[in-house]
Amino acid sequence: MVIYRHREKYGISEMCRFFKVSRSGYYGYVERMDIPARDLPLAEKIRECQEHSHMTYGYRRVHIWLERQGIHKNPKTILRVMQKYDLLAEIRRRKYHSYAAPIHKYDNLLARDFHADRPNEKWVTDISYIRTDQGFLYLSIIRDLYDNSIVAYRTGTKQNVNLVLSTIRAARKKEKVTGSLHLHSDQGFQYTSQAYFKLTTSYHITPSMSSRGNPYDNAMAENFFSILKTECIYRTKLKSFADARQLIADYIYFYNHERIQLKTKLTPLELRCQFAV
Repeated sequence: MVIYRHREKYGISEMCRFFKVSRSGYYGYVERMDIPARDLPLAEKIRECQEHSHMTYGYRRVHIWLERQGIHKNPKTILRVMQKYDLLAEIRRRKYHSYAAPIHKYDNLLARDFHADRPNEKWVTDISYIRTDQGFLYLSIIRDLYDNSIVAYRTGTKQNVNLVLSTIRAARKKEKVTGSLHLHSDQGFQYTSQAYFKLTTSYHITPSMSSRGNPYDNAMAENFFSILKTECIYRTKLKSFADARQLIADYIYFYNHERIQLKTKLTPLELRCQFAV
């Protein structure tokens, strides 16, 4: 929907009046869009709740707290968002903690500064899921903040460390990387693993990590998934993993080489080539 795509630039009420669409109709449309960006406001409220409870509330207590704030969500939705943004109760999670391998946490070097002066200065990475009739296909991407291009991506049927590592290897093979490159992620277990630490160290990549339970720190990775799903994935029904992989490959090629960005009036790779000149 045009209103949704331009919501950051123009007022929702103004656009609804212009297109003769009711606000309730618009928000109903947004609610039906199962995109990661839709979860951000709820995640922020859950983070507020967990700060109040000192990270002691499970999803059932969070559900009650939200209802007292006038926010009515399905408990399963709340649990899913808490898992995605690392907002589960700490006292419940310790017994599941694995001490078999070191866990690495990194400073938030990006600090929501999404501007980059050159290619391969700041990368962001994340994983999302694509629903198919065969099940969920997971998509791992690395996005360069200089031109918003997708430097590398990998898909897999498991959301594991190897999916992340193969994405980094693909990006490193494709691009020249210096010691000044920051790779920003959330605090997912793939990014705190020993394997992630070893690979980024060997490539002289400096990891950066979102602050705990704060979804906006990695908003630029989430933003790409929102674009991909709105413009591509939700426009078709995917029967198989193969269908999803082909659709993703076609769209990312279009996004990098042909999709004009409003801010620069160039495609991502046109902007990248200009820097090289």
